Amino acid sequence: MNTDNTELIPLIGLTESELRDVAKELGMPAFIGTQLAQWLYQKRAASFDEMTNLSKKNKALLSERYCVGRTAPAGMQKSSDGTVKYVFPVAGGRRIESVYIPDHDRATLCVSSQAGCKMNCYFCATGKMGFKSQLTAAEIINQILSIPPKAKPGEAEMNPLTNIVFMGMGEPLDNFKAVKRVIDILTAPWGFDWSPKRITVSTVGKLPELKDLLDTTKVHIAISVHSADPRERGAMMPAQKAFPIQSVMQLLSGYDFSHQRRLSLEYIMWKGVNDDIAHANMLIKLIGNQDCRVNLIRYHAIPGIDLQPCSEERMIMFRNILNKHGITATIRASRGEDIMAACGMLAK
Repeated sequence: MNTDNTELIPLIGLTESELRDVAKELGMPAFIGTQLAQWLYQKRAASFDEMTNLSKKNKALLSERYCVGRTAPAGMQKSSDGTVKYVFPVAGGRRIESVYIPDHDRATLCVSSQAGCKMNCYFCATGKMGFKSQLTAAEIINQILSIPPKAKPGEAEMNPLTNIVFMGMGEPLDNFKAVKRVIDILTAPWGFDWSPKRITVSTVGKLPELKDLLDTTKVHIAISVHSADPRERGAMMPAQKAFPIQSVMQLLSGYDFSHQRRLSLEYIMWKGVNDDIAHANMLIKLIGNQDCRVNLIRYHAIPGIDLQPCSEERMIMFRNILNKHGITATIRASRGEDIMAACGMLAK
């Protein structure tokens, strides 16, 4: 047991190779590191006591310097539609939010990668917070390991996670190193052993990290477009200046999204701003021959922002125009708005 008040190092967020190094550093056989990976990621142990094939001596050695690193949610809210928002404590006394979205036989977790965000998109509550801190790989993967929690006596079990979307607080590619590490753990045979098809990374299109993500993973990509008019997008999204949407689409054109890997374009619709035929035609021109689908998203109003959601009729018209031009477009169902858990509403 640690008695000198030094901060314990979390093991979650480490790769199998790094865990083997931990074992060797403590004088244990390297294969103990492989066992640790199995306990952390496959069996989801929350303490060394749960690791039944480790000796008491090895558990004691580990606990001198290390901890598993799991942290339970500090709070939760449940929506009338079944969506659950969880609050997690992170370093510096800050808190971040994750959203669990059940849908029949699917259960998706919307994961945060930063506390706050640097992108400062005009319409986003997280952006209005400003940037607070990067989350470590341990803090990101803790959200995944700790949701859904085990049911209490008398409660029904929640569905295990089937999908992860990096669409919570923060710009994932602005914390690329940690996000990439978590993706590696999720997809590695010694980790979760998930197919990359179960993971989506949403981004404003931060370059060159987007290219790195495309080159080194097979996860799905979601690009926050919201307007195909560069000037209008720039007014709403300061990132347009550094990462023009036309440059982002040019990069994406060099990759194959016609088979298993999917490209989605996210398009929040505002009344009288980007919901008319002219904007639909600009989006069609921007897409060109690119294989993708468009997710039309109803705007969720946040305090102090003078934008309004457009009508359902307008969204249907917009969708039908895209469909007639051979572009797959769908209207995304809103989830968790009554608990401030819908798209663009996370802020803690």
